[in-house]
Amino acid sequence: MKSIASRVNFEILLHAALIASVAVILSACAGTYSTSSTTLNAPVISQERIAEVIASPDRSAADRGQDKQRKPDEMLTFIGVRSGMVALDLSAGGGYTTELLSRAVGPTGRVYGQSAPRASSSSQRLNSPQALAERAKNPQLANIIPIVRKFEDPVPPEVAPGGLDLVTLIFNYHDLGHMGVDRSRMNSAVFAALKSGGLYVIADHSGRPGTGISEAATLHRIEEAFLRQEVESAGFEVVGQGNFWRNPSDLRDKNTPEKSQPKDGFVLKFVKP
Repeated sequence: MKSIASRVNFEILLHAALIASVAVILSACAGTYSTSSTTLNAPVISQERIAEVIASPDRSAADRGQDKQRKPDEMLTFIGVRSGMVALDLSAGGGYTTELLSRAVGPTGRVYGQSAPRASSSSQRLNSPQALAERAKNPQLANIIPIVRKFEDPVPPEVAPGGLDLVTLIFNYHDLGHMGVDRSRMNSAVFAALKSGGLYVIADHSGRPGTGISEAATLHRIEEAFLRQEVESAGFEVVGQGNFWRNPSDLRDKNTPEKSQPKDGFVLKFVKP
């Protein structure tokens, strides 16, 4: 009887140890998930903070000159930026949006500014990587990381799958059409790089119904429904639509409408489920 009792006690202890081990493993996994999702659970930055970002005294005169048309307060509000985010600004260009995101996510976050490889140019104007590098020299913008990568593979290797909170592509998705970019590969790469709940925000100039991306090179426009369908095909879901760049007076049949009229613009916010 004593032997049987000892064996039963041993099995009970072994079972308890196994349960404890599983609990530890589950706890560790939960901790890992919680850590990767902490940023997305943080509150979005306040309107007061957005106003401070835009009013930063070290912003350039050139950027300030774009504010009336670009409406950075409404853009940052629509995106729902949170402190500490890790973001990727696709087709960053001169870095207007990249800098705003850099200031908004703060020193605990970082923003990759992506530019596609281009042939060297003799132009005196800074190319995109150079312009981004110049911005990053500002100690307040040290979290900007310029990267040169193809659109089909835009995420740097140091970012693990599911390591991004936010990806933006502002007014340049249409260009990918006449540039011959495999947009399906790009959107799939973005999807893989974002964590669950991560955001993909795309803004562009509105094309007429039925035109798709066919007028990208001539009118620099894209049909909104066409863009939405392409991005949703990668697995994303639409969770927001911004109308602050809308212009109903634009007939969407010209590259540049009347000088006093900006192009009709749309912005869509997608989420990775």
